[in-house]
Amino acid sequence: MHAFTSGNGDGKEFISHAPGYWSRDCGISPELWNDWKWQLKNRVTSLAQLERHVDLSEEERSGVLLSGDKLALAITPHFFNLIPRDKNPDDPIRRQVIPRIEETWSSPDDMADPCGEDSHMPVPGLVHRYPDRVLFLVTDRCASYCRYCTRSRVVSGVGEQELHTNFEEAFRYLEQHTEVRDVLLSGGDALIFSDDKLEKILSRLRAIPHIEFLRIGTRVPIFLPQRITPELCTMLAKYHPLWMSIHVNHPRELTIEVRQALERLANAGIPLGNQSVLLKGVNDDLETMKTLVHKLLMCRVRPYYIYQCDLINGSSHLRTSVAKGIEIIEGLRGHTTGYGVPQYVIDAPGGGGKVPINPGYILYHDNEKIVIRNYEGKIFEYPETGGDQSVQFAPQREYHDEYLYS
Repeated sequence: MHAFTSGNGDGKEFISHAPGYWSRDCGISPELWNDWKWQLKNRVTSLAQLERHVDLSEEERSGVLLSGDKLALAITPHFFNLIPRDKNPDDPIRRQVIPRIEETWSSPDDMADPCGEDSHMPVPGLVHRYPDRVLFLVTDRCASYCRYCTRSRVVSGVGEQELHTNFEEAFRYLEQHTEVRDVLLSGGDALIFSDDKLEKILSRLRAIPHIEFLRIGTRVPIFLPQRITPELCTMLAKYHPLWMSIHVNHPRELTIEVRQALERLANAGIPLGNQSVLLKGVNDDLETMKTLVHKLLMCRVRPYYIYQCDLINGSSHLRTSVAKGIEIIEGLRGHTTGYGVPQYVIDAPGGGGKVPINPGYILYHDNEKIVIRNYEGKIFEYPETGGDQSVQFAPQREYHDEYLYS
């Protein structure tokens, strides 16, 4: 099934949009279109290119003109085809990748480094915030740039900081720190490297005995599914156990090409998890999120996290309330398969790490019982076994029988 633009507003179907705006009258052969390097070279990166294809609002036009000193504009042809031509700045795809003037607005809550990564960087490019795992920032470039990027201070080459990863120093640190058993490659996006360059990093990490498994955090299968070649998958399979976290926010992003790319990765034995960011006007409603998690499962991807949008500078127009996130989890839990229910988290501002946020299912707990409610709101009591009496899962409060009958 082919479509020129996103006619399926709910995104429930898998659709191919190729070649879309790059129709064959532009002289683009299928071979070129499916070449990931051609996709990178032909990204939309300027106001003139944007306006050649879509009608921009004044907020978007102003945002593009001012984007050069915060976070670069870049959208792959594949992903750009998901954006309808008509002037609809509220479209959930364009809200993610087309700059808006609101990015220049400052909020008192905004932070340059909301996850506190810079303060947990023992060597340049290596973040060691959790006891047994590290984040390895291997590049500052991506296939396309998300307007809510947590690392906009260093990503894309136009931010206020530069990323200076010292690979040899990072490898030496990992060799010396035997408590590290898990390395996550991110950046930027490691999958924009050539197979050879990526393999050099993976093989070097695999040579460190105490590193048990590797992860890659990437949006390339979504922005640039052409990059997921059989050759790449064969190479990655040599470094198992290797896991991959992808990043999909809206069900329309799961096209036929993306599904095929994810299947290639899964067939190579790579477990796939998805990390979404809760974004206003993109996925902040239950039906959109339910469609997304169902499509992800069809692509053999486990919905893993929904992140509350970090307090990154210029992102206040995309942030939702925490109450909205809890409402979405409440609407998923018990109403669809447990495999389809991600964990909602807030990355605690300033470097506190991920904190799970759940609806209140525990109503009361003491040494004799725990009182819980299910997804339907029904109340149940479960006997406590008299274990560690110092552990409390809910604040002590006076217990009333109406818990059982409310």
